[in-house]
Amino acid sequence: MTLRFDEICIDAGDPSALGQWWSRALGWPHDVDADGDVRLTAPAGAGPNWLFLQVDDERIVKNRIHFDFRPDDQDAEVERLLQLGARHVDIGQGEQSWVVLADPEGNEFCVLAAD
Repeated sequence: MTLRFDEICIDAGDPSALGQWWSRALGWPHDVDADGDVRLTAPAGAGPNWLFLQVDDERIVKNRIHFDFRPDDQDAEVERLLQLGARHVDIGQGEQSWVVLADPEGNEFCVLAAD
């Protein structure tokens, strides 16, 4: 038996808005599937597609899993994401080489230092 990593499913209060935000952040196309879920299609070699699912409950605790992104220019990318609507978050990381941000629904992610 084999498994293939196909999708990352992300709960959202507003899947349409959050999916569109991440579509702009990543530069990936998005569409709405037959179930009404918003899907971001990953470019070849970029990993699995992302699927944003409607949930009614609010996110109230720190994420148990998060995404790390490595840009060519950390400062420029952090600034771009902040202009799109991300915000800085302090999760107790202290002084680090990465920057912790949150998307418009509060999901944390890290922007790592460039290689």
